[in-house]
This record gives sequence, structure tokens and C-alpha cells, in this order.
Amino acid sequence: MKRRALRQGTATDVLGLGCVAVDELLFMPRYPGRDARQPLHRRERQCGGMTATALVTAARLGARAAYAGQLGTDEDSTFVRAALQREGVDLNQAVTASDARPVHSFVVVEEETHTRTILYDTSGSAGAHPNRPTRGFLEQTGVLLVDRWGMEGMIRAAKIARNAGVSVVGDLENFEVPRFEELLALADHLIVPEAFVAKYCGTRSPARGARQLWRTDRQTVVVTCGRNGCWALDASGKAPVHFPAFEVPVVDTTGCGDVFHGAYAVALLEDLPLTERIRFASGAAALKATRLGGQAGIPTRMELRRFLKKAQSRS
Repeated sequence: MKRRALRQGTATDVLGLGCVAVDELLFMPRYPGRDARQPLHRRERQCGGMTATALVTAARLGARAAYAGQLGTDEDSTFVRAALQREGVDLNQAVTASDARPVHSFVVVEEETHTRTILYDTSGSAGAHPNRPTRGFLEQTGVLLVDRWGMEGMIRAAKIARNAGVSVVGDLENFEVPRFEELLALADHLIVPEAFVAKYCGTRSPARGARQLWRTDRQTVVVTCGRNGCWALDASGKAPVHFPAFEVPVVDTTGCGDVFHGAYAVALLEDLPLTERIRFASGAAALKATRLGGQAGIPTRMELRRFLKKAQSRS
């Protein structure tokens, strides 16, 4: 399906360079104890990863999405390419490197508690290329998604984007990597989980963490708190504002944060105010939580529209 540009004159609406993964989802009633044996209820293989899931979200919600990071020639890379192409994610800017491959994850989904445990192998995972995509392509992007994968290339891309007035949405969870502070400073829309705030800011208060992460050159700071909603701060307010989460029957939370980032990017492209951006992104993440799998559970634009309309009618 050909997707229209949300902003005229852009090469793509949402661009990602970082983490892609192959997720082996293992479904069981509960995580077993030591030296235990437990049969699986079922298993699935899906494309995953922070960047890939955010890009698929953007595509399903009607945006043009493109991946321009590094993939290899191995079986996992082939799987990821096929999965992204099926979703309409443009791979024309992706870089093929023989020694690169996606993260390979095993996601244990506990059906009784609706939680998941993720075990992952990052060997060979490259993320952003140091010199790709071109400056011209980056300058014609609507929104750039950044994470810690391929730090040299990620910082380069974020600097070019910021200098060109392109919004940079940061999905930054692990700060124990070289040059993290440089990339953190370049995200003008910073969306982080409360666990990051607790470790990085040294506070259990999401609101206090949002204030600590605020900079005068940022547009927004959002701290996500799962079923407890999120706290958001932008230049229009003096204090962080709490946004409650939608109440839904939770089945699987895999990928909810990544879906939030992708939906937020689409809402940003549509110039929605902060309150509507949060509602749009929270609704997409809530719908995903009602379904099994990371990317398999991402809603379409029509599904999200119906969900938000129904939620509004009940309020």
C-alpha cells in the first residue's frame, strides 16, 4: 500500500536506524523455578526490537516508515527484512554488512501474570551505520527515532536532524554505554520508562525525574509507567502532568513501550498538541497490550480510532 507523506516534501515520515530483533516468544503459565521442567503452551517467531516495532507501528498508523540501519546476510537478517517489507517499511536506505545481524531474543510470556522476561543475544548487532544515510536524506525526514544501537552513527544522524529542524524522538533505556550523554542531549522529544528514571536520576518519582531530564532546548519529556500511565512535561507547563493509562484487559506487554514511541512520532507529525499526542500513543500501546506478541498486536489506524472514540464516549 502506498502511504501519503504526513509532511509534504519529506523523504520519509519516520526514520529508524537502531535496534531490530528476532523474537522467539515462549508462552507458559508461569516462569519455572530452578532445575524445573515445564512444557510450553506454544511458541512463535516474530520480528521485534525497539526500532523495528516503532517503525511497524508508524506504518500501520498510516505514516511512511523507513529503516536505515545495518543488517547482515544471515538467516535472522533475512527474516527481519521480510517482516519489515510485509509491513510496508522502506528498506532502500538499509545498509548490508556481512558481520551485522539482529538481536536474537527469547521472550518468556507468563500467561497468569501477564508479564514477560526477555533473554537476548546482542553479538553482531550493529544498529546505525557511522556514515549512512546521507545528510540529504536525514534532512528530509519527518521524525528521527534514536536509541543506543550504533552510537557513532546515531549521534551523527541526530546532530544532522536537529540542525535541520527535524524532531528527534529518543528511546533511551541503557545509559551505561559510551557517549550516552551526547545522544541524550540531542533528543528533543525524550520518552523513557520509569525504570530508567529510577537508575539514571536516582528517584522513584516519575514527575521529579521528568523535571531532572528537562532542558530548555527540549520540546517534551515523557516518563512512561505502564499501567500507571505517564508523566509529561513540555515548555507550555511549569510542572509535569500525569496522564492515566487506558484500562484494558492485559494479555501481553511485549513491545508496548516501542509502540508508544512509534505512535507518538505519528502524532508529532500530525502536529497534535501534547495532550493528544499522549492520548494517541497511550491508546496504541493499550491496544497492543490486549494482544499476544510484540508486532503482531500493533493496532491499525482504524482500530485505534475506534478505540479512542469508544473511550471518549465512556468518559
